[in-house]
Amino acid sequence: MPRVEASVVIHAPLDRVYALAKQVETFPEFMPDLESVRILERVDGNTVSEWVGVIKGRRVRWVEEDRWDDGHHRCEFRQRDGDFDLYEGVWTFEAVPGGTRTSITVDYELNIPLIGTLLRGLLRTMMRENCERMLQALKKQLEGSR
Repeated sequence: MPRVEASVVIHAPLDRVYALAKQVETFPEFMPDLESVRILERVDGNTVSEWVGVIKGRRVRWVEEDRWDDGHHRCEFRQRDGDFDLYEGVWTFEAVPGGTRTSITVDYELNIPLIGTLLRGLLRTMMRENCERMLQALKKQLEGSR
């Protein structure tokens, strides 16, 4: 299964970065690749949400379950239902000198009939770029509001 990873240092305290990351419903306000995120359930810090994103002009929909571990500043997420055959990963937050290292790892499968090797490579690139844009948007949102 394909895997993409991205990481960025955000010049903001760990608690602020982590708190904003948990507010996934606000992401469409500052992440252009997201049309909407709607909270379906929030219990004991865990969240189930419905996402509509755009990748290269194509709408992608999924329902995601996020399991937040506040003690370790970590989130494990997985798709419950949606367009991906598999979409799951881990989001970590670590205090570093000058801010917070925020990293995301996503394992995914999106089986499209007759997709070739070239298109699989393009999909991997798009998924990686999407993760990088998400982290950069989070960085801009937090660093711009210092």
